[in-house]
Amino acid sequence: MNNINVLRNTILLVEDNPVDVDLTLRAFKFNKLTNPIEVARDGHEVMSWIKNYKKGEPLPVVILLDLKLPKYSGLEVLKAIKSNTILKSIPVVVLTTSSEDDDIGEAYQLGVNSYIVKPVDFLKFIEVVRQIELYWSVLNKTSIH
Repeated sequence: MNNINVLRNTILLVEDNPVDVDLTLRAFKFNKLTNPIEVARDGHEVMSWIKNYKKGEPLPVVILLDLKLPKYSGLEVLKAIKSNTILKSIPVVVLTTSSEDDDIGEAYQLGVNSYIVKPVDFLKFIEVVRQIELYWSVLNKTSIH
């Protein structure tokens, strides 16, 4: 069953670790982020959403994707998103603890828009979230007007 409910201007956070979900949500709240945030807790949830997506439904403005997920890896999810003719336009930011060259290289090969290694320090993490929100919600242009 598809549990993901994307509304207009939603940020989709794909993260299985409850502590990291809480940390990310607190960092967004601290930065006064106004976008709704939808959380997918494993790769299967996102794959189900991809499979059941119907043209015309709202798309997330950005997907924050952890790589180390149960059921389907973040790289498998990324490949499915970037292989879909409609969903491939969604910016995907890998936000993970992995700084392995193989993960970084494969993510970019699959079409990731940005790769960020999660800082351990909360204040640094708040700054990372602020930069993500600033770039993807304010600075990035998604269409020509």
